[in-house]
Amino acid sequence: MAIILIADDDPPIRELLQRILENQGHTVVTFSNGKGIFDFLKKEKADLVITDLIMPDKEGLETIRELQQTHPEIKVIAMSGGGRDKPDDYLNMALAFGAGKALTKPFTKQEVISAINEALS
Repeated sequence: MAIILIADDDPPIRELLQRILENQGHTVVTFSNGKGIFDFLKKEKADLVITDLIMPDKEGLETIRELQQTHPEIKVIAMSGGGRDKPDDYLNMALAFGAGKALTKPFTKQEVISAINEALS
């Protein structure tokens, strides 16, 4: 199965995604922002990154752009609840920056599983 990195500043979201993905047989490592992803990738490989877009320190759009430059082989799924704006605005930017899929929060378990399966196929 895949090695999946999750970046989200909301601990319940990280825990929910981790539980869903580990139940599907994936190895999951979580971070509170995008910076942790790049620290991990200095030592290990990953197949997929799921990143929130609005986070402190290293936010999602910056993370996606840097992943495209440094690790273009890693698939990316962006997620957002929108903050002050509609999530579609942020998610459309994430797709333009190189994310392969976009999830609007709140999402269902099946939406997550479908997005992962599509991204990894």
